[in-house]
Amino acid sequence: MTCFILTTFIVYGQSVTNNDLRISVSAEAPNWTYEIGQEAVFNIQVYRGQELADDVEVSYTIGLEKMLPTEKGKLRLKGGKGTVKGMLSEAGFLRCAVSMDVDGTRYRGLATAGFAPEAIQPTQQLPDDFWEFWNKAKAEAAQIPMDATLTLMPERGTENVDVYQVSFQHYEKGARLYGILAKPKKAGKYPAVLSVPGAGIRPYAGIVDLAEQDVVTLQIGIHGVPVTYDATLYDDLRNGALKNYQFFNLDDRDKYYYKRVYLGCVRAVDYLSSLDEVDNEKMLVWGGSQGGALAIITAALDDRIKGLAAAYPALCDLTGYLQGRAGGWPHMFNESNAAFMVKEEKIKVSAYYDVVNFARYVKVPGLYSWGFNDETCPPTSYYAAYNMIPAVKEISLDPERGHKTSDEQNRKVRAWLLEKLGK
Repeated sequence: MTCFILTTFIVYGQSVTNNDLRISVSAEAPNWTYEIGQEAVFNIQVYRGQELADDVEVSYTIGLEKMLPTEKGKLRLKGGKGTVKGMLSEAGFLRCAVSMDVDGTRYRGLATAGFAPEAIQPTQQLPDDFWEFWNKAKAEAAQIPMDATLTLMPERGTENVDVYQVSFQHYEKGARLYGILAKPKKAGKYPAVLSVPGAGIRPYAGIVDLAEQDVVTLQIGIHGVPVTYDATLYDDLRNGALKNYQFFNLDDRDKYYYKRVYLGCVRAVDYLSSLDEVDNEKMLVWGGSQGGALAIITAALDDRIKGLAAAYPALCDLTGYLQGRAGGWPHMFNESNAAFMVKEEKIKVSAYYDVVNFARYVKVPGLYSWGFNDETCPPTSYYAAYNMIPAVKEISLDPERGHKTSDEQNRKVRAWLLEKLGK
């Protein structure tokens, strides 16, 4: 999943800019975080170039993220500045979005205030047979021969690293997972990182820079197609056979699309563990968005994983929309999907795949990165999962960040991975 910039200059983030106009919105409290019942102050500024714009009018809305606003109005900014205020009486996130239309172009900025976010509790139910289901699924998948194939890609290698496309069977005979393996050429025993993907269908290049630091890396796709083809193929799949894959067979827990995905992540750990070069006591998993979800899920399903790094995880607290608040991507139960998706069996099946229910069983240290302005994976949803994790955990927070990580957060994740691997 990516953060899209539209030609109308609507940008999902803290501010919107072109050469002339920029709207900046920020919450006044440190880290944009308030206590329940405390009044949040949102500061609004409009710039023309580098100067504050004088005497402009903006429209604003205030409300829970992804829900209809509870307050809306217009505000005239004297000297380019103004404030609006809001409050929550329970743990959650309050979003202030500000916009203005000039000569047919809409400019927009937003800020999202957290109210006691670490007190947010999930809405999703934990099935009584949750682990019975997953232990049986893992046991059945483990009977499938790995049948791994390895193809050297010399054009992607370096002086110190060999790069391969790899594939192996996973949850049923004939079902294959593809990825890019990068490993040091020098003989030895190395730690390993499994990189799990964000949503979508795309090729992969491999994580060669980490392999240069004496780490075996495996970057996987999840859709059972090679990951080295021309981008046109993946565009066709995205808009054709795999469009909306995240909804496929949600009414059957044994046939839902993500069953093969979750079990494929476990098989990827099997594959890394089978390599002579890999130190099985030093394996981590890392991903963002859908990949953030898969990182948490893989750590819960497989105790060979010794740590995880997850950014703005998707698939968290999917039933939030049924309780009047934001649920996680892919928003299967929101208003626009409700007519088709809000069915008893689909809701029931979602509980077996919700990150919230895997988070309860994570036993390894983790680094979690996100911002409050995420409009793809709402912070309410991933805090519902994060708050369930009993293991050692830390947050790398950049409040104004949307559905992407800052350079500083990326550096921190890389440093954290290397530290956990003893590098």
